[in-house]
Amino acid sequence: MTELLDTVLASIAWILEMQRSLLEFFLESPNIWVAAGKYVLLLFPVLLFVAAAWCTQVALYTIPFRSKRISFIQKMLFAWWDAARAVLLFWVGLFRSACVAVGWCLTLIRLAVRVAVEALGQILTAPFSLTGRMSRSYFQPGVPWVAFLMLIFWCCLEATIFTYTLLPTVSEVLADLVGMEAPRLMGPVLFFFLLMLILGSFACLQVLLDTIRKRQFKFIVQMFVVELFVMLFEVMFLYRELVDAITPWIAQQTGERFRLGITFTLSLAAFGWIGIRGMTWFLFGQFGTPPLLAFISRRPLPQQEELAASATPGMAPAAWWRAPIQEFKTEIDWLHSRSEEIVEYLTLPLLQILASAMNFAMILLTASPVMSLPLRGLNVLMRTRDLAGPARAKPQPDAMESHSAQVSS
Repeated sequence: MTELLDTVLASIAWILEMQRSLLEFFLESPNIWVAAGKYVLLLFPVLLFVAAAWCTQVALYTIPFRSKRISFIQKMLFAWWDAARAVLLFWVGLFRSACVAVGWCLTLIRLAVRVAVEALGQILTAPFSLTGRMSRSYFQPGVPWVAFLMLIFWCCLEATIFTYTLLPTVSEVLADLVGMEAPRLMGPVLFFFLLMLILGSFACLQVLLDTIRKRQFKFIVQMFVVELFVMLFEVMFLYRELVDAITPWIAQQTGERFRLGITFTLSLAAFGWIGIRGMTWFLFGQFGTPPLLAFISRRPLPQQEELAASATPGMAPAAWWRAPIQEFKTEIDWLHSRSEEIVEYLTLPLLQILASAMNFAMILLTASPVMSLPLRGLNVLMRTRDLAGPARAKPQPDAMESHSAQVSS
């Protein structure tokens, strides 16, 4: 009985020994690279061979009990042929997937290098292009920002100097009036007060010149008197302090023989005010004061209104980064549009093996393969789910012939 059982099972006993040898082959590798090559290139073909061997050997026991044995044997042989093609296509698909992956990596690297080179070029040429744009925009009519900033800087500098010279005097006056030392905020408050006075002095000069330019004679005398009072105030309280600061030096240089009187001190302070105001006015005051008054009153400059009325709309220059970003978007859109093809390249080799193994199993069970190999694309697999239902619902030819014979009889 044992010998008979061994004889019957001899056709499948060798499969177990083969599986043990194959398992040892995959588990024993000299290094990780050899193991990776075995698993990637040989694992799925070997599994397909084992599944095909089991299905074929088990199918040998069912041949005596099957009808249409010749057709069944032909389908089994064709399944082996399809399995061989599936293995070949599996290796070819792996090679194509590797080529596609390398191509995509090179494309992305090329795009990254191009963007980096473009960005580096823009960074290196940024100072030259920036100075070029600044020079072009500066020599075009517009707001004189340089004069405006120089005016603000000069007023702050003058207010700082006068704050330093007047702070002891003002502190002493407040101490006499209040009976206590000046607070710590006295310096910033005095600086802000003097800054407003100096800015107002430039504003008075601007208004006086505007009245003279427009020939508004009834306001010329009024503005001249106002400007005279402004000069007397600044000379008496600001510039006189500067002249008093240099009085000891003059007395030292003259051996105490020459001392400044009140008339000479005020005259020297007046000449200093006229000289400083004249130099600053002709250098930047006449250009920076109109933007200052326009900024305070929130009104546009007259020349700006004329330029805005006469300007024609032009096309703004495109930013340097728009072209690389647009190319990157184009590459990304193309990548998304080809994503299905990439997925097909990566999955189709493995699906060839699985489809061949499934055909062996279906031939063993139903004597008919379920898939036509080789697979042409993933769209074929989308239709294979509905193949089994119509196949079961469709009546068999033998059953149809027997039913027709019964009806005719």
